[in-house]
Order: sequence, then C-alpha cells, then structure tokens
Amino acid sequence: MSMDAFAASVGKGATLHKPALRTGLIFGVIEAITPLIGWGLGLLASQHIMRWDHWVAFVLLAFLGGRMVLAGWKAQAAIVGKHSLGVLVATAIATSLDALAIGVGLAMLQVNIVHTALLIGLATLLMSTIGMLLGSFVGPCLGNKAEIIGGFILIGIGCNILYSHIGETMLANLIG
Repeated sequence: MSMDAFAASVGKGATLHKPALRTGLIFGVIEAITPLIGWGLGLLASQHIMRWDHWVAFVLLAFLGGRMVLAGWKAQAAIVGKHSLGVLVATAIATSLDALAIGVGLAMLQVNIVHTALLIGLATLLMSTIGMLLGSFVGPCLGNKAEIIGGFILIGIGCNILYSHIGETMLANLIG
C-alpha cells in the first residue's frame, strides 16, 4: 500500500523543497488513519463504500497529477510554490484510499485494527520519506520535467487503481 505514496513522494520531492520527514509524517499519519476510517465504515456499510472508492481515488489522483503536469509545462515558480500543506494532504488522502478499502475488508476479519493501522502508517512514513529524499536528489537533474513526470506518475497510479478494480469486477463476472 505504501508504494503509491512512495511514487507520489518522489514526484513531490523532485519539485518541492519541503522537509522529507515532514512529508513522510503527513503521508504516514493519513495512511494510518484511513484504514481506521475504512474499518469503521466497513462495520456500517461495506458494500456501498467499496463500489466507489476506486473512482474517488482515480478522480483525485488524475486531478492532482494533471495539475502538476500543467504547472510543469507552464514552468512558473509561483505555481510550483503553491504546493501548500493542503495540496500535500490531498495527495496523501488520494494515495491512501486503498488503505481505506483495506480497512473496510479488515472489518470483516478478526484483526487488531489499531496495530495494523500503525504498521501501515509506519511503512508509509518510511517509504514517503525515502521517496522525498530520492526525489530531491533526482529533481535537480530533471529540472521542470520532474513535475511533469511526477504528475504523470500520479495519473498512472489513479489509472492503475481504476484498472485493477475494473479487472477484478470483470473477472468476478466471468467466474460468477
């Protein structure tokens, strides 16, 4: 689950001059909270949530990725500098919707959800921090292209989430 946060962090690290640990903490905390939310929602209405989570993730990631691509093409430092805490949190939420879906599934099992959520958050903290550091190293070599590449990575993650869900649905329809 942390690989999408890692990929997003590489893109963010290439374009932003934010502290890596701060970004890792934001991604990690949100990734730890979302399975808890999913678990709670899963106890209430798992069928309704699982029908839409992939679409929400796709739309958010496509929007944020498209925004990064446009900013990279315009190559305006003012737009790059507007990657505020809100945009970072929105990216973290978009990449953690799979953890929300996992939380829904975990509601059906006998697991210690707090322990599981903490482990997910810790793994994401580490992966995102490493991604930011890697991105900050690669970013200067790529220049403005780093933001464009990062945007396409986010769009690709969103497409992958959507494709994997549609593929699972088509497979289930073929089998059942």
